[in-house]
This record gives sequence, structure tokens and C-alpha cells, in this order.
Amino acid sequence: MQPDFRACSAWRACALLVALARAAPGAEQTPAGATPQYGEEIQVTAHYENAVGSSEAASAGTITHQLVEDRPILRPGEVLELVPGLIITQHSGAGKANQYFLRGFNLDHGTDFLTTLEGVPVNLRTHAHGQGYTDLNFLIPELIQRIDYFKGPYFASKGDFASAGAADIHYVESLPEHLVELTAGSFLYGRALLAGSPGLGGGKLLYGLELSHEDGPWVRPDDYRRVNGVLRYTVAAGDAKWKLTAMGYSGVWNATDQVPLRAVESGQIGRFGNIDPTDGGKTHRFSLSGEYQQNLGSGVLEAILYGLKYRLNLFSDFTYFLRDPVNGDQFEQADDRWQFGTSGSLAWTTAIGAIPLRSTVGWEARHDRIDPIGLYDTAGQQRLRVVRQDVVRETSGGVFAEGEASLAPWVRAIAGLRYDLYFFDVTSSERANSGRTHAGRLSPKLSAILGPWAKTELFANFGLGFHSNDARGVTTTVDPRSGDPIPRVTPLAPTRGGEVGVRTEIVPSVQSSLALWRLDIDSELLFRGDAGTTEPSRASRRWGVEWNTRWRPLRWLLFDLDVAWSHSRFTTPDPDPAVTGDHIPGAIGTAVSAGAAIHDLGPWSASLYARYFGPRPLVEDDSVRSTASTLFNGYVSYRLTRWARLSLDVFNLFNAQVDDIAYFYRSRLREEQAAVEGIHFHPAENRSVRVSAALTF
Repeated sequence: MQPDFRACSAWRACALLVALARAAPGAEQTPAGATPQYGEEIQVTAHYENAVGSSEAASAGTITHQLVEDRPILRPGEVLELVPGLIITQHSGAGKANQYFLRGFNLDHGTDFLTTLEGVPVNLRTHAHGQGYTDLNFLIPELIQRIDYFKGPYFASKGDFASAGAADIHYVESLPEHLVELTAGSFLYGRALLAGSPGLGGGKLLYGLELSHEDGPWVRPDDYRRVNGVLRYTVAAGDAKWKLTAMGYSGVWNATDQVPLRAVESGQIGRFGNIDPTDGGKTHRFSLSGEYQQNLGSGVLEAILYGLKYRLNLFSDFTYFLRDPVNGDQFEQADDRWQFGTSGSLAWTTAIGAIPLRSTVGWEARHDRIDPIGLYDTAGQQRLRVVRQDVVRETSGGVFAEGEASLAPWVRAIAGLRYDLYFFDVTSSERANSGRTHAGRLSPKLSAILGPWAKTELFANFGLGFHSNDARGVTTTVDPRSGDPIPRVTPLAPTRGGEVGVRTEIVPSVQSSLALWRLDIDSELLFRGDAGTTEPSRASRRWGVEWNTRWRPLRWLLFDLDVAWSHSRFTTPDPDPAVTGDHIPGAIGTAVSAGAAIHDLGPWSASLYARYFGPRPLVEDDSVRSTASTLFNGYVSYRLTRWARLSLDVFNLFNAQVDDIAYFYRSRLREEQAAVEGIHFHPAENRSVRVSAALTF
């Protein structure tokens, strides 16, 4: 069933808000009997920089800091939910990486969606819990300047994990004033932020320090404690600019993982209860990066060099007493790594006769030293036995070239070519699972942009891409639990994608885009970190439609609407004859985001946003489906003085009893005599409020 926003009381309240705002003191007025003329002098750019001529695809764009400021954000990782069509959920404790859904994918914790912060990749490959693990709890939203987002494998600068999409997050170089912000809220939520950017030695020193705590609505409180810091120095010298950035994050938490629906329905536990009260985790992430930018007159050189230290100890229990009726099924996934890398590009403009040509060449290189990466059976977070423990060295390099030619005033053509080479080296506790191998992948890209005509342009995009698989899966030949032989997986799983779209500003004060896309994957081979084995899956095809619209009828009033629909199916039979059907479990079908925001109307700012997350198949034959969910979040802010502001965030405004995520699999409770198949879910948090006081000086 599709959401009917106009039928709900929140939509009518929003319409009333607009009417009252137009009559408010200081609001723009239209003389009686005259036709409103809002669009001619008002730029739509506010939440998104998606003007005609600003991107290479209808589904690509830029998120501005104003949207980050106007949208209530429950968790730091939810800044990615500002990407149209992207859904963010959680199935465990607050300190664990979020779950991502986009374009027919359950992206798990980040596979097939590439995320970078200041050019440093966030996705962790060959990760203890999941390939491409993307933990954004180290983000400080107030420091975000913009987020550039991309969909599909059409961009030569995007390599591993970018088949479904990518987001490049950029922090500000400096703040206009120092900021102190204190927040308190429901479930013992507390946060303190100190940030600023004083001048130092001819440059700017940006700093940010964040302390936070939250329990959540869980019977066993999350007790999530987080310390986060950023220190950046930027200096310009002539045509060159240097940046040096240090970041540090540490978090400790308890976790209420997904629970069996049958246990809630029987009254054994409450909706926010748990089966294993000892799940949880701890992690830290420290990084140092340097950026260099040089203006060469006809071109620009950019280069990044970085190093990162990361650690995670994660304790989970999804099946309870299925595998071990005595000690339970809790397991620990441990990841301790150093990561080093560099990336950069050289872009310049020339001409071939009368045809302007912009050329770009670039590179990426990365080395991960993971020692150890382990899977252990545990009880109460105490290790009982080693399932597998490995030392991994994974090295990759990539080069790309791209040319953009303006063949006529109304047509641009972009051709790109990328090559990536990977080296895998695994030393395992089980000798048969050790090994070395390498693999390469050539990825051509092609785009055409036609127009603009009548403030409208057309797009056509095509490209090949890939995602890497876990290095352990690439070398593993023996199941670490059973000892049975298993096949090795393909190191680099290829993808093919295409898209046609249109973007228009023909209606005054409105910016709208429509994209029709398709993505094929030869094999969704993934390492199953929860089990310590690899499970090859089938080839698949996804296609869908995305529609994004921005309306700014007044300078201080903005409306956003994003609608995404996807169709996802396996395209080959499952090798197991017992598995029937071609649906992809967990694949997102429909996502809708709608919102209205008043920004700086005198001392007031306010917003109301709704998010619809459609039902998903949970098994291949589509006989079991998840429920849909609709959540509303609201925000209001009042500026007391030029340097003091109060704000209120309300999450799950109508206290909807819905699920964040659901799965279907076998588990066993202590009192059950045999395994039971059923739905396991993680509830969305119920209504909560947060009050903030911000001072600038």
C-alpha cells in the first residue's frame, strides 16, 4: 500500500503552517487580486545544488549544509539519508554501523555504496562483520559543508563499492564563529559540542570536540558513550593550498540486536527487550590525512595522502541456542587494522579545433594491514573457542582517465576508462584457507548530456563497475566450522549499469529530476562474516525509477519530495533445489521522503519531514514480507540573540510502532526443543525529544 501523505493530519498541519507563515510579519506578501510571482527572483538552491548544468547524471547532485541544519538527525550516519532514495536503519546497538538501503539493495553495512570523508574512504574492506563496513559515528554534522552524491557505476573516479551509489562528504575549512552546543533529551541522551576556527600562522585551524551519551528505549540501556574530535589546519600560499586533518573517535556500547517476533507475541520479552543481554561492542578510529591543491593555470592538481588506525570488537547473538544449547550462540568479531592510501587527480582544459575538451587523469592506491581479523565463539563476551583467525594484507591500485567534450552548445559527451588491480594475501589459523592471489578489472564509462532547452536537459549514462569480495573468501577452501570443502569466491564481482534521465527548472521556483535506471550483477558473492564462511549467490538484475522535486515558493520556505521505486530479481536459479523463487531477500522496493522547512523567518526556523520505507521480501519466494513503516520527525529553532539559539528536535513524532528492519531465518530459544523459522526484527525507536542550546562567540 502506498503512503497517502495528503490524507494524514501531518500533511494538513504542514499546509496550515505554510498559510500562517505567508501571513507572518516579515513574510513576502502579494497584493490583493494579483497573481503570486515567487519564482522569477528566487533561486531554488537551498537544500540541494541540483541546478540545470550542475551534474553529469539526473540522479547526481550536492547536498548543502542548510539541509543538514534543517533536517532532524537521530544518528550521525543519517546524514546519508539526505541522499534521495537512501534509507538508513539500525539492527543493533547505536555504536554499530548503520544498515543502508538504496536502488533495490539491502546494502548491509555499506557494500555497493562508496562513502568518503575529505577524500579518505570510510568503507572497510575485508571487515570482520561485513564487506564494505561503513561506520559514520565519527561524523560531526555541524562541520559538514556539503555532500556530493552519485548513483550508478558511470563515474570514472569511483571504483570499489560504488555500483549502487557514492557520497563524498566534505567538512568546512573554517567556521565564522566559535560554537558551544549542549543537548539533552529522552533516554538519557546528552551531547556537548565545542567547535571553532581561530587564525594561526597565516592559516585557519578548525577544531571540533564532541562528547555524547545515550541509552535508547531498550530494556537493557545502550549506554553508548562516544568521544569524537577533529583538528584541521588549512593554509594557502599563492596558487597552492595545503590541508592537514586529524580525526579521532572512540565508542563503547551495549546492544539489543534483532529479536524473534514469536518471543514478543508470546509475552516472553517486550518490544524493546532482548534474548542475550550481553551483546555489545567497542571501537576506535584515528586518522591523519594531508591534502594538496595546486592551480596550474589551465588545470588543477589535487592529491591526498592518509593513514588510519581502526579497531572493533563486536559481540552479537542472532540465533540464541541453535548452535550451542549450553553456552548460547554469541560470537565475537574482531578487527584490528592499519590502513594507508593515496588518491588524486590532474584536470585541465584544452581544445580540439573549436571543441572545448576537459580532461582528467587520476589515481588511487590503498593498503590494509589487518592483524588479526577473527571470529570467536563467546558467552557473556568471554571467548570460548577460535572459529577462525587470520592475518590479511590487501593492496589495490587504480588509475582512471576521463574526457568531456562540448560537441555543440547543446550536447556534452563524457568518456572514461578505469582499471583496478587487487592483491590478496591471507594467513589463516586453518592452513587450507591461507593463500595469495590477485585480480584486475577494466571499467569503461560513457555519458551524454543534451540541452538545455527551456531550462531542461536530458541525460544518458552507462558504465561497468565492481565490488571487491572479502579477502578471506577469495582464499578459503574449507568451512572453518564444519571442515567441509567450499569453493573460493570471485575476487572482484562485476556490475553493469545504465540510466536515462531528465532535469528541469521550467516551472518557476521548482527544480525536478526523473531517472530510469538498471543495474546487473554477475554474482552477489559475499563473505558472510556472521558465519565465517562464504555463500555464493546468483546473478541479479535491478531496475527502477527515481523522482526528485524541490520547490521554493518563498525565500524562507522550502519543500522537498523524493520518490524511489525499485524492482529486484535474481536472474538465474539457485543451485540449491530447495530454494525456489527469484526475489532478493531484503531488497528495498519503495522509499519516499517528503518535507517542508522554514529557514530564518525572522528568529524562527522549523521543519517537518516524513519518511516511508516500503515492505520488502524476506525469502526468495516472496511468501514472507516485512511490514512498511512511516516516520515523522520535526524540528523548531528560535534565535534569542545574534549569538544564542534554542532548538527542539522530535523524532518519531506520532510514536509509530514500526520496525527498523526485519529478517527471516531459523533460531532457537532456550526452552524450545528444535529450531524455529520466523521473523526477527529490530523496532524503530519510539518518540523522543532533544533540546539544544547553542552559543556562538
